[in-house]
Amino acid sequence: MRPMRLDMAGFTVFREQTTVDFTDADFFALVGPTGSGKSTVLDAICFVLYGTVPRWGGTRGLANALAPSANEARVRLVFESAGDRYVATRVVRRDGRGTVKTANAGLQLMPAGFDVTKLDTGLTPEDLGEVVAGTPAEMEQAVLDAVGLPYEQFTSCVVLPQGQFADFLHAKPATRQQILVNLLGLGVYEAVQKKATERAGQAEAKLAAVDKMLGGLTDVDDAALADAGRRVDRMRELAEAVSVAVPELDRARATAREVTAALTALDAELTVLAGVRPPDGIAELARVVATARVAADEAAAAVGLAEEREEKLRGELAAAGDESALRLLLKAHADRERLTGEVATVRAAVTSAQTEHDAAAEALVEALATAERAEAELEVAFRAHEEAKATDQAVALRAHLVAGGPCPVCEQEVDRVPAMPAGSAVARAVAAGKAARTASEAAKRLVRERDTAARELDRVLLRARAEHDQLRARLTELDGQLADAAAPAALRAALDEHARLRRALEEAAGAVRAGRDAARRARSTLDGAEERLRRAWRQFDATRDELARFGPPAADRDDVAAAWTALAGWAGEQADRRRADRDGLAATVGPAEAAVTEVEARIVALFTAAGLAAPGDPLRDAAVAVERAVAELRRLEERRGQAAELREQRAGHEREAQVARALAGHLRANNFERWLLAEALDLLVDGASRILRELSNGQYDLVHDKGEFFVVDHHDAGLRRGVRTLSGGETFQASLALALALSEQLAGMSTTAASLESIVLDEGFGTLDAATLDTVAATLENLAARGDRMVGVVTHVPALAERIPVRFEVRKDARTARVERTGR
Repeated sequence: MRPMRLDMAGFTVFREQTTVDFTDADFFALVGPTGSGKSTVLDAICFVLYGTVPRWGGTRGLANALAPSANEARVRLVFESAGDRYVATRVVRRDGRGTVKTANAGLQLMPAGFDVTKLDTGLTPEDLGEVVAGTPAEMEQAVLDAVGLPYEQFTSCVVLPQGQFADFLHAKPATRQQILVNLLGLGVYEAVQKKATERAGQAEAKLAAVDKMLGGLTDVDDAALADAGRRVDRMRELAEAVSVAVPELDRARATAREVTAALTALDAELTVLAGVRPPDGIAELARVVATARVAADEAAAAVGLAEEREEKLRGELAAAGDESALRLLLKAHADRERLTGEVATVRAAVTSAQTEHDAAAEALVEALATAERAEAELEVAFRAHEEAKATDQAVALRAHLVAGGPCPVCEQEVDRVPAMPAGSAVARAVAAGKAARTASEAAKRLVRERDTAARELDRVLLRARAEHDQLRARLTELDGQLADAAAPAALRAALDEHARLRRALEEAAGAVRAGRDAARRARSTLDGAEERLRRAWRQFDATRDELARFGPPAADRDDVAAAWTALAGWAGEQADRRRADRDGLAATVGPAEAAVTEVEARIVALFTAAGLAAPGDPLRDAAVAVERAVAELRRLEERRGQAAELREQRAGHEREAQVARALAGHLRANNFERWLLAEALDLLVDGASRILRELSNGQYDLVHDKGEFFVVDHHDAGLRRGVRTLSGGETFQASLALALALSEQLAGMSTTAASLESIVLDEGFGTLDAATLDTVAATLENLAARGDRMVGVVTHVPALAERIPVRFEVRKDARTARVERTGR
């Protein structure tokens, strides 16, 4: 697998649309500060192909694909694998509940020679080629078919992410063996073994089927063929004899059929003629019809008389006037009489209210005068009090003293209030003022009470006058309504007449309904009688039509009973004549049937002699017997030839089964595959050991024993150590040697779509010293110089990056990360 172009949008740190063009980048480096997003470029390649990234911890970490605050991430990868070019796409979205799910994923096989730069021109998915996978569920198998490696092996051999660089070195032998099986396509030998076993089973099943068929072909010897030939001859002789006898049988049967048919026809005529009888009650039917017709006419006349009386009463009721208007006038008379009494009562109430109102008005005037006098007296008392105060200030001051309170002059507490001197003018003035104030307040209360009473009487008077006016207006209206009206007695008499006419009309209507019901019943009776008469005529016509071939006499259409009697008499005469002819015809039937029986017995004897059952159709059965005998002879001949062919097929199936079983036996228990894996592991370890010696300045060799990896330390007397005892730098050197060997040697040995056309390293170059780093750089340059695969590294070591011709510089700001290509 060789990446060509990578497009990212909303993917982790690459918030905005970012394109990485790997075209012609056979040897490249991803460089940039720590955390800028270098490893994210490799994550995007893994994600678009397999839907996850090693450092996410599986598909549950899908939410890591989204850039911060982004709701959608899109990744598209164009890559080549085994000579074909593909485009993979994967989209994830966050829904309204915050759940991140894969919204779309697909893999398409691009047309040959497709220009990748056209991806920037807004092509539709249909323009990108054949759809290999259209849903996330289809992606896993489609990517495995295109790349040739599952996710775990892809991240161990092609894109080696941080933290998993040493996975292949430390993998269990079974896991490492499975990786090599996929890389070398050794699964084809297991498939061949299964196919060979399947082919052997199929051949053996066919062999058993052929043996079973041969077991059923034991009756095809010469004797069986001779018996079949002789049976064909007997059947042909039978057919010839039957062909002579059958015409004689046909003639005898024709004669018997003619005689029998004539007798049957005569018996049928007798049956028809003897069955002609008048229906029961036909003589009474005409009388019933006439009676029903008279009854129907009488009922119709009675209905007419009842309807005339009903119409007359309706006219009298209409001429009697409008009953509702009469009732309204009678009610108006009653209302006027009632309102006349109410007007007198209301008039007396108005007069009484007016009297009370006038008395209340006079009392109110008197109360107002009293209040004015009380106010004048209060004013006189107030002036007398002021004059007394001016005359005796001390006495006046004493009136304001309160025991225990302060003195208004000296502000000392007053222990005791001195008594008012007798005959004081102030005291008299105060007493006079209190009396005047009491009188004034009493007068004011009286004014308010009498004013309230006067107002209430005024309202009562207004209501009484309004009611009187309304009654007078209603009386005036009633007088106008009754100006030309009749007296109440006349109106009541008219209403009684209305009631009488209405009762009479209801009785007439009942009589009409009863008459109509009786007329309907009479008509129904007449219709039934007439229908029976029509049925009698139809039955007569049907019977006469059945006798039409005998020439019946003409019928009297005015009297059905007479018509039936005449027809029955004629039919009896015809039947008597035919009975006289029947005896002679019946005597010829027996001899004709005996002749048929004799010829049939002769034919049955022919079939019995030939060993066959009695025939149903002699000619057909004889012909069938000949055909079966010939077919049986032909079948025996064919089975004899089939047996010869089956013996030849059996020999072929037996040879095929033996070859397939031998091949399956050679490939069984994975012996061949185990040998190939051992050879491949030897080549891999030899290549990795050579690279490790260069990286370690001749200190280490890499060897394997029973699938486990070891290093030989030449600086420690050739001590063999397990790879898990190596230091970090030594582990990196050994892992790099294995990764480079995988890319350099096993890629050329692969026989399937699993081709290691690229390798990208994302691990630990900063832990190497200068000399080792120089060796690593030289090794990578030599690997890239071969030109048969892409080599990429992710590093922030300037000394290594400067030696790589193509660099993709990754920069990150507060908004997004960006990738810029530099170098050649």
